[in-house]
Amino acid sequence: MNLARYIKPTQVKVELATRTSPPPEGVSPERHRWGIKEAVLGELCDLLDSSGKAGNKSKLMTDLINREKKASTAIGHEVAIPHVRTMQAKELILAFVRSTDGIDFDAPDGQPVKLFFAMVAPPYDDQLYLKIYKEIGTLMLSGDAKQKLLEAKSEHEIIRVFQTLD
Repeated sequence: MNLARYIKPTQVKVELATRTSPPPEGVSPERHRWGIKEAVLGELCDLLDSSGKAGNKSKLMTDLINREKKASTAIGHEVAIPHVRTMQAKELILAFVRSTDGIDFDAPDGQPVKLFFAMVAPPYDDQLYLKIYKEIGTLMLSGDAKQKLLEAKSEHEIIRVFQTLD
């Protein structure tokens, strides 16, 4: 499956702006983690919105947060796939951002997440949505695609990695 078909350079960010920091005094670690998670989701939402295929950006952000509240979208091995089916997606949209230092995203293996793949699709688009979700998970848990994404220097290099994954 050619994932590059669903992602353009404007939907890719080489380095996440959000950083992990210790919780401020008086803020619980869990509440602080949620603040960081929301900042990451905000950056991903901006990338998804840049596709021109999303509806109301604020509602899209709310949908991503509500999905994340159900269960963490981190799959382990330094990878998270925040995803939601929403009326705010006119068609399937992907976005990608990397965090060199990693972000605590409540991964099942306890490892910080370095690669974030956001995926949104209309509620009626189950088959393609599930196929791409599975493809991303499989590629990141096996093979050298993960290492290539960690080493890429630009948005275009990242897109080239996606193009070679067929």
